[in-house]
Amino acid sequence: MLFDLDDTLLNRNRAVDKMFCLVLEKCYGDVEHSIQQQMLKKFKVYDKRDYGYSDKTKVLESFFDDFPPKYRLPRSNIQEFWNKHFPHCFSIDQHTIDIVNTIKRHMKVAIITNGLTERQKAKIMNTNLNSCFEIVVISEEAGFSKPDKRIFEIALNKLSVQPEEALFVGDHIEKDIGGCQSANIKGIWFNPYMLENDTEIIPYAEIDSLDRLLSYIN
Repeated sequence: MLFDLDDTLLNRNRAVDKMFCLVLEKCYGDVEHSIQQQMLKKFKVYDKRDYGYSDKTKVLESFFDDFPPKYRLPRSNIQEFWNKHFPHCFSIDQHTIDIVNTIKRHMKVAIITNGLTERQKAKIMNTNLNSCFEIVVISEEAGFSKPDKRIFEIALNKLSVQPEEALFVGDHIEKDIGGCQSANIKGIWFNPYMLENDTEIIPYAEIDSLDRLLSYIN
């Protein structure tokens, strides 16, 4: 079983909340709660859940233009600040670890994720997911990003598994499910927020909780 990382195994939205708090503390100090909520909403608009190779300099520069800070991070330091702190904003509950370890007792498991190697590895180490997964394929290292079928094929080769023997679990209907299907892998759409599927992609299955993966281990 192959897993996406952000917003599948890890809750990225919650991590963005924590990152916003760090920016608030570093650059703004005390801000009224009502204003904080406006700022957080705008912060997420600029972030756009755009993980991967996104330039976070643009995110914070735009945010600072909208909400002038007491201390403005130098442009040259923004990406370094993000890379240093954002991976530590992620957390994982023990239940998710337990689910993965249960699945691992029955089948091989791996992670396929888009993103910068340093940043993604830090997330995995900081949440102890490295104890669950021996094989992690990161787009920067692989040279291909989801939905390119080649990144899925790299993982299959590392696992010595045929496409028809694999399942991929991910939250993004196009990058994850469309991508794995292009590699002839069955895609399970992790959709906890019950988003509408407005594409022509038909997942093999749809789940709203990782617990439901346990029904596929046989």
